Amino acid sequence: MAPEEMADPESVARNLCLRALTGAPKTRQQLADLLADRDVPDDAAETVLDRLSDVGLIDDEAFAQAWVSSRQAGRGLARRALKAELRAKGVDDDVAATAVEAVDDDDERETARRLVERKLPSMRRLDRATATRRLMGMLARKGYSGGLAAGVVREALDADGADDVAVAEFDELDEDALLP
Repeated sequence: MAPEEMADPESVARNLCLRALTGAPKTRQQLADLLADRDVPDDAAETVLDRLSDVGLIDDEAFAQAWVSSRQAGRGLARRALKAELRAKGVDDDVAATAVEAVDDDDERETARRLVERKLPSMRRLDRATATRRLMGMLARKGYSGGLAAGVVREALDADGADDVAVAEFDELDEDALLP
Protein backbone atom coordinates (compact mmCIF):
# COMPACT_ATOMS: atom_id res chain seq x y z
CA MET A 1 0.00 0.00 0.00
CA ALA A 2 1.30 3.46 -0.87
CA PRO A 3 2.62 5.54 2.07
CA GLU A 4 0.07 8.32 1.50
CA GLU A 5 -2.74 5.75 1.74
CA MET A 6 -1.42 4.66 5.15
CA ALA A 7 -1.59 8.19 6.57
CA ASP A 8 -4.58 7.01 8.57
CA PRO A 9 -4.12 3.24 8.98
CA GLU A 10 -7.29 2.87 11.06
CA SER A 11 -9.38 4.37 8.29
CA VAL A 12 -7.74 2.05 5.76
CA ALA A 13 -8.35 -0.95 8.06
CA ARG A 14 -11.95 0.03 8.67
CA ASN A 15 -12.63 0.42 4.92
CA LEU A 16 -11.00 -2.93 4.11
CA CYS A 17 -13.00 -4.70 6.81
CA LEU A 18 -16.31 -3.12 5.86
CA ARG A 19 -15.74 -3.95 2.21
CA ALA A 20 -14.93 -7.58 3.13
CA LEU A 21 -18.00 -7.84 5.36
CA THR A 22 -20.28 -6.56 2.59
CA GLY A 23 -20.11 -9.85 0.66
CA ALA A 24 -20.46 -12.32 3.52
CA PRO A 25 -19.86 -12.59 7.24
CA LYS A 26 -16.25 -13.14 8.22
CA THR A 27 -14.51 -14.28 11.37
CA ARG A 28 -12.20 -12.00 13.29
CA GLN A 29 -9.25 -14.13 12.17
CA GLN A 30 -10.19 -13.86 8.50
CA LEU A 31 -10.31 -10.07 8.78
CA ALA A 32 -7.06 -9.98 10.74
CA ASP A 33 -5.40 -12.03 8.00
CA LEU A 34 -6.77 -9.66 5.34
CA LEU A 35 -5.40 -6.64 7.19
CA ALA A 36 -2.02 -8.32 7.68
CA ASP A 37 -1.87 -9.13 3.95
CA ARG A 38 -2.46 -5.45 3.20
CA ASP A 39 0.34 -4.39 5.60
CA VAL A 40 -1.98 -2.58 8.01
CA PRO A 41 -0.08 -1.96 11.27
CA ASP A 42 -1.04 -4.38 14.04
CA ASP A 43 -2.18 -1.67 16.48
CA ALA A 44 -4.53 -0.11 13.90
CA ALA A 45 -5.86 -3.55 12.93
CA GLU A 46 -6.57 -4.49 16.56
CA THR A 47 -8.31 -1.17 17.23
CA VAL A 48 -10.59 -1.55 14.21
CA LEU A 49 -11.28 -5.25 14.85
CA ASP A 50 -12.14 -4.52 18.50
CA ARG A 51 -14.50 -1.73 17.45
CA LEU A 52 -16.22 -3.89 14.83
CA SER A 53 -16.63 -6.62 17.43
CA ASP A 54 -18.08 -4.13 19.92
CA VAL A 55 -20.74 -2.97 17.45
CA GLY A 56 -21.57 -6.56 16.43
CA LEU A 57 -20.22 -6.60 12.89
CA ILE A 58 -17.78 -9.34 13.87
CA ASP A 59 -19.32 -12.14 15.91
CA ASP A 60 -17.50 -15.46 15.70
CA GLU A 61 -20.20 -17.25 17.72
CA ALA A 62 -23.00 -16.13 15.38
CA PHE A 63 -20.79 -16.91 12.38
CA ALA A 64 -20.12 -20.43 13.69
CA GLN A 65 -23.79 -21.14 14.36
CA ALA A 66 -24.83 -19.92 10.91
CA TRP A 67 -21.99 -21.86 9.27
CA VAL A 68 -22.95 -25.10 11.01
CA SER A 69 -26.61 -24.71 10.15
CA SER A 70 -25.90 -23.91 6.51
CA ARG A 71 -23.19 -26.49 5.84
CA GLN A 72 -24.91 -29.31 7.69
CA ALA A 73 -28.20 -28.77 5.89
CA GLY A 74 -26.79 -27.85 2.49
CA ARG A 75 -23.74 -30.08 2.12
CA GLY A 76 -24.63 -32.78 4.65
CA LEU A 77 -21.38 -32.44 6.57
CA ALA A 78 -20.81 -34.35 9.80
CA ARG A 79 -19.80 -32.66 13.05
CA ARG A 80 -16.14 -33.57 12.58
CA ALA A 81 -15.98 -31.87 9.16
CA LEU A 82 -17.90 -28.84 10.40
CA LYS A 83 -15.51 -28.37 13.30
CA ALA A 84 -12.52 -28.66 10.97
CA GLU A 85 -13.95 -26.04 8.62
CA LEU A 86 -14.60 -23.65 11.50
CA ARG A 87 -11.05 -24.12 12.77
CA ALA A 88 -9.74 -23.36 9.28
CA LYS A 89 -11.74 -20.10 9.32
CA GLY A 90 -10.06 -19.10 12.59
CA VAL A 91 -12.95 -19.82 14.95
CA ASP A 92 -11.85 -20.68 18.49
CA ASP A 93 -12.10 -24.41 19.33
CA ASP A 94 -14.54 -23.81 22.19
CA VAL A 95 -16.80 -21.64 20.03
CA ALA A 96 -16.67 -24.25 17.24
CA ALA A 97 -17.48 -27.07 19.66
CA THR A 98 -20.46 -25.16 21.02
CA ALA A 99 -21.80 -24.45 17.52
CA VAL A 100 -21.36 -28.07 16.43
CA GLU A 101 -23.32 -29.29 19.48
CA ALA A 102 -26.45 -28.09 17.66
CA VAL A 103 -26.12 -31.19 15.46
CA ASP A 104 -27.05 -34.23 17.52
CA ASP A 105 -26.53 -37.93 16.75
CA ASP A 106 -30.00 -38.32 15.26
CA ASP A 107 -29.54 -35.30 12.96
CA GLU A 108 -26.19 -36.63 11.81
CA ARG A 109 -27.57 -40.13 11.15
CA GLU A 110 -30.58 -38.75 9.27
CA THR A 111 -28.39 -36.53 7.12
CA ALA A 112 -26.12 -39.47 6.29
CA ARG A 113 -29.18 -41.54 5.42
CA ARG A 114 -30.45 -38.82 3.05
CA LEU A 115 -27.05 -38.54 1.36
CA VAL A 116 -26.93 -42.29 0.77
CA GLU A 117 -30.52 -42.42 -0.49
CA ARG A 118 -29.77 -39.62 -2.96
CA LYS A 119 -26.69 -41.47 -4.28
CA LEU A 120 -28.16 -44.98 -4.19
CA PRO A 121 -29.95 -44.97 -7.59
CA SER A 122 -26.63 -44.46 -9.38
CA MET A 123 -25.19 -47.44 -7.46
CA ARG A 124 -27.80 -50.00 -8.53
CA ARG A 125 -25.77 -51.23 -11.50
CA LEU A 126 -22.80 -52.00 -9.23
CA ASP A 127 -22.18 -55.05 -7.10
CA ARG A 128 -22.79 -54.62 -3.38
CA ALA A 129 -19.09 -54.47 -2.44
CA THR A 130 -18.36 -51.66 -4.90
CA ALA A 131 -21.50 -49.75 -3.95
CA THR A 132 -20.64 -50.13 -0.27
CA ARG A 133 -17.09 -48.91 -0.81
CA ARG A 134 -18.21 -45.87 -2.82
CA LEU A 135 -21.00 -44.90 -0.44
CA MET A 136 -18.72 -45.30 2.57
CA GLY A 137 -16.08 -43.18 0.83
CA MET A 138 -18.61 -40.43 0.13
CA LEU A 139 -19.67 -40.36 3.78
CA ALA A 140 -16.05 -40.46 4.99
CA ARG A 141 -15.22 -37.40 2.86
CA LYS A 142 -18.08 -35.59 4.57
CA GLY A 143 -16.65 -36.44 8.00
CA TYR A 144 -18.84 -39.35 9.08
CA SER A 145 -17.37 -42.07 11.27
CA GLY A 146 -16.84 -45.52 9.82
CA GLY A 147 -19.35 -47.13 12.14
CA LEU A 148 -22.15 -44.71 11.39
CA ALA A 149 -21.41 -44.88 7.66
CA ALA A 150 -21.35 -48.69 7.67
CA GLY A 151 -24.68 -48.89 9.45
CA VAL A 152 -26.41 -46.38 7.21
CA VAL A 153 -25.01 -47.91 4.01
CA ARG A 154 -25.90 -51.45 5.09
CA GLU A 155 -29.47 -50.41 5.95
CA ALA A 156 -29.90 -48.58 2.65
CA LEU A 157 -28.54 -51.43 0.55
CA ASP A 158 -30.64 -53.98 2.44
CA ALA A 159 -33.77 -51.85 1.98
CA ASP A 160 -32.94 -51.40 -1.70
CA GLY A 161 -32.63 -55.16 -2.11
CA ALA A 162 -28.99 -55.28 -3.14
CA ASP A 163 -28.43 -58.79 -4.51
CA ASP A 164 -24.92 -59.70 -3.43
CA VAL A 165 -24.01 -61.18 -0.09
CA ALA A 166 -23.32 -58.58 2.56
CA VAL A 167 -19.75 -57.29 2.63
CA ALA A 168 -18.20 -58.93 5.69
CA GLU A 169 -15.56 -56.30 6.42
CA PHE A 170 -18.22 -53.59 6.74
CA ASP A 171 -20.73 -55.74 8.59
CA GLU A 172 -18.17 -56.28 11.35
CA LEU A 173 -17.89 -52.55 12.05
CA ASP A 174 -19.55 -51.69 15.30
CA GLU A 175 -21.09 -48.22 15.16
CA ASP A 176 -20.51 -47.48 18.83
CA ALA A 177 -16.89 -48.59 18.77
CA LEU A 178 -15.96 -46.08 16.07
CA LEU A 179 -17.75 -42.99 17.34
CA PRO A 180 -15.39 -40.27 18.60
